[in-house]
Amino acid sequence: MTQPLVIGATGMVGGAILRRLAADGAQPVGLSRQPQAAQDGVTWLAADLADLGRAALPPLGVVYATAPVGLVADAVPALAKAGMTRLVVFTSTSIATKWNSPDPDERAAIRRWGADEARAIEACRAGGVAWTVLRPTLIYLEGRDGNVSRIAGLIRRFRFFPLMGGGEGLRQPVHADDLASAAIAAAERPSCAGKVYDLPGGETLSYREMVGRIFDGLGLPRLIVPVPDWAWRLALPLAVRVLPGLSATMATRMAKDMTFDLAPAATEIGWQPRRFYPQFKQARVG
Repeated sequence: MTQPLVIGATGMVGGAILRRLAADGAQPVGLSRQPQAAQDGVTWLAADLADLGRAALPPLGVVYATAPVGLVADAVPALAKAGMTRLVVFTSTSIATKWNSPDPDERAAIRRWGADEARAIEACRAGGVAWTVLRPTLIYLEGRDGNVSRIAGLIRRFRFFPLMGGGEGLRQPVHADDLASAAIAAAERPSCAGKVYDLPGGETLSYREMVGRIFDGLGLPRLIVPVPDWAWRLALPLAVRVLPGLSATMATRMAKDMTFDLAPAATEIGWQPRRFYPQFKQARVG
């Protein structure tokens, strides 16, 4: 009997996949570099994805991968040897939206990501493994993600949020649990093999409104402060002390549309993601 394997099982999306599979009685195996606490219906395998050839893998069927796709590409031969017949792997719509980023470091990183995605696909083809690539938009899970929850932490701390310009760029935030549902549905549908799907959230809204919904989810009054471009650039050296990793490019992107068509995934996977109403009252942020 084969077992589904979840690579990245301690992460937001991987953890949600693992829980859903366990609840369905699928007896999933979760891959983790560190030993994990016992979990009903789950078998944990302590192994390094970068050295999977030495791991005692069980007989595999479907593999779900939310780990860096470059590592997944390298592991495909070992997974195929253990019996993997189906791979559902996550990358990101950032491969499309940031491909020509004005930030050279970001642009180089995104192009490596795209190349790694292509390597994973080619490795599956070479090994006779059916594959599906899922590209989500802005992933969130209250209290755990580095995007929406990061904004929530700043709002909770300072009680306001600075927005470059009008924040009119469109977004489609997507919940991690919805992505888990999509991954399992894609694995169950042979017609989804050999395809790349964009997975946007269930609602398209402006960056400003997205931030406003985060205020609502915190139970705080909306206090969004427009900041001119020149002021953003002037304040950036101080802002990065509060928000490491912030860049002028990230701020400029608040005005850029980053949206995708959910129709193909809706038709072929049954993709029906929730609208964006995050709830942070019980989540730890900031």
